[in-house]
Amino acid sequence: MPLWVAALLVTACLVLASCGSAAASRSAGSESTCRGKLSGVSYITVWFHASASVGAEWQTMVAQAAQFNRSQRQVRVRLITLPEGDYEQEVASAAASGNLPDVLDFDGPNLYNYAWAGDLKPLDSCLTARQVADLLPSIRRQGTYDGRMWGWAHSIRGWGLYVRPSILRKAGISIPTSPARAWTAAQLTGILARARAVGYRQPLDLQISYDSEAPEWNTYGFAPAVWSAGGDLIDRAGYRRVDGFLNGAPAVKALTTIQGWAKAGYINPNRDGMAFEEGKTPISWVGHWLFDAYTKAFPGDVQIVPLPRFGPRDVTDLGSWQWGITANAPNGDAAWRFISFLLRPHQVLQMTDPDGAVPGTYSAIRLSPRFAPGGPEHLYVEQLESGVAKPRPQTAAYPALTAAFAGAFQSIVVGLKPVRPTLDAAARAVTSDLIAHDYYAATR
Repeated sequence: MPLWVAALLVTACLVLASCGSAAASRSAGSESTCRGKLSGVSYITVWFHASASVGAEWQTMVAQAAQFNRSQRQVRVRLITLPEGDYEQEVASAAASGNLPDVLDFDGPNLYNYAWAGDLKPLDSCLTARQVADLLPSIRRQGTYDGRMWGWAHSIRGWGLYVRPSILRKAGISIPTSPARAWTAAQLTGILARARAVGYRQPLDLQISYDSEAPEWNTYGFAPAVWSAGGDLIDRAGYRRVDGFLNGAPAVKALTTIQGWAKAGYINPNRDGMAFEEGKTPISWVGHWLFDAYTKAFPGDVQIVPLPRFGPRDVTDLGSWQWGITANAPNGDAAWRFISFLLRPHQVLQMTDPDGAVPGTYSAIRLSPRFAPGGPEHLYVEQLESGVAKPRPQTAAYPALTAAFAGAFQSIVVGLKPVRPTLDAAARAVTSDLIAHDYYAATR
């Protein structure tokens, strides 16, 4: 059995573990999570994902929880950090046993399954009109499922190619200055050949090592190639059909191109994630979180450019980890008091500054010169404002969908398996999951 199929089966089991509470969600979804009142002292438990790759973010979260506890006396936070690699399994286990914390952080697209399964409470009664207006539209879009808001993110991920301008100019390569001037995939193929000619045998870093830590990387990182080619992973008009989408002509075209880079030897295996920092590659396909590391390694010689176009569209991904209030929280107002604290501009910047993420509120962006026009990360804001950034499919079937696509991508690009048959198998697996769950009827 291919490893990605095994992973899909595990994912299906995790989904099923939380399905028992779905009926409760549908009956409780209209209730107000927040009533605007706090009395006495409330104690809440907060879970936060933590790993070596988000060390600075983890340290900031610990400091913010302590700061919140010092700042007032009505709500006391007990912060629990869990390794990112095991985090989703821990959440699924806690949901199945009824032991979720009051406040949970979770990767963006997992919201849709958690909301459908009844693991979250809606936040509409908690957010003020001013808070809603301050959120970036992409934050609101990512946090919404079935017409209600279930999650809030302090930041949104920036996405593109990091390049070494000095190396590219040496090879006679022009550098894009905006999404409208993005390289095409064919142009990037030629650029890789020219980079090889000036001494970089494997000039492209795709951060392949991330797959071993978090398979979601393959979907987050490379679904934009499918979207750019004019396709999608699922029919978003109802989220009931994947055949002809996940395995459609645009998906086949995009992944065939990326596989071609692998077959040509252009992709650096980069198992330690250090290829760009160590000067082995002049191009790295990755997000905002490596901005500081890359610019520290090559001061004045790092630039962010758009992802390549695989077809008619300029597309990048959007998403981030979100905060939500779980169905287990007896006091929504106490839980929201802490989340609302994290919404403050200076708290947002404390969390985003260490890794270069785009602040999730306009008030925080105004205080951050790195995202202003002319700033080194302004491209990320430009992509979010222009509609180039696109959310991953907003469906409760997302765990099964991402497991199938991520596994297929790994088989195609690393294992060099035939593209169309591999995507056909992935589409069949997701179709079976949709049928088994009655197409994930909405929470009404």
